Amino acid sequence: MSAFNMSMFESIKGALASSNEAGKSKFSEIMQTKPGNVYTVRLLPDGKSPADTFFHYYNMGWNSFATGQYVQALSPQTFGERCPINEERFKLSRMGSDAEKEKASQLRRSEKWLVNVYVVDDPTNPDNNGKVKMLRYGKQLHKIITDAIEGDDAAEFGAKIFDLGDEGVNFKIKCEQQGDYPTYVSSRFTAAGKLNLSEDAQKELYGQTHTLKETFPVKSSDELVTMLNEHFHCKADEPKVETPAAGETPPWSAPAEAAPAPAAPAPAPAEATTSVEDDIDDLLADL
Repeated sequence: MSAFNMSMFESIKGALASSNEAGKSKFSEIMQTKPGNVYTVRLLPDGKSPADTFFHYYNMGWNSFATGQYVQALSPQTFGERCPINEERFKLSRMGSDAEKEKASQLRRSEKWLVNVYVVDDPTNPDNNGKVKMLRYGKQLHKIITDAIEGDDAAEFGAKIFDLGDEGVNFKIKCEQQGDYPTYVSSRFTAAGKLNLSEDAQKELYGQTHTLKETFPVKSSDELVTMLNEHFHCKADEPKVETPAAGETPPWSAPAEAAPAPAAPAPAPAEATTSVEDDIDDLLADL
């Protein structure tokens, strides 16, 4: 008689379904923006851990050379660790043949941020209105937010950008088409429009914020190497890339760029220039 029974099998199926739904639900909480629209939100702090108000992360993605589908993963550089995918890109770009350099250019590394927001007006998905969602953004919006917290606009806005009360200010995200890519440079904070929320309602919304660092699955270095071998080298059974050993830095390794520990609730400053890679990732990556 087998010790394994249908009850155990049903439990396994239930846990798997629950895990899949949990993953989908996290991604569905990220707002989607489309060119030609203006989105109005109010930024929300992480009440339990103000230092985690912003999640600054790096992502690696490319169209699989094995399946043609877009594949992506959170880079360990998000946490100050070495990334085997980015190191392979750097190595081939510096030391590879012309064909390898061209292929390595398809490995795209993007820098992004997440923040909780209270949605005031979402013209493309009105069901989001009045709910707490996550806003995913790149360097253009990051500069505007940083300036409002600790830059040129800090005296006018400052802490008001996180205030759900009458003294708070809205963030108007204007998504426009610029050539083949979206641009957000015309976005701005504005004092126009009060939310008229009671203190109890405000407290409830502050308590509904998402734990941003749990949004994306974190792969181990071995899993990233397997992903690279399967979808880039197309040699799943013949590993070409070695898992980086702790404390080991090859001569071709790109310096790790760790996300600086943010002061509550300000994010780490970043360059104002938005790279073409970021724009391409915005179009291809639907995290």
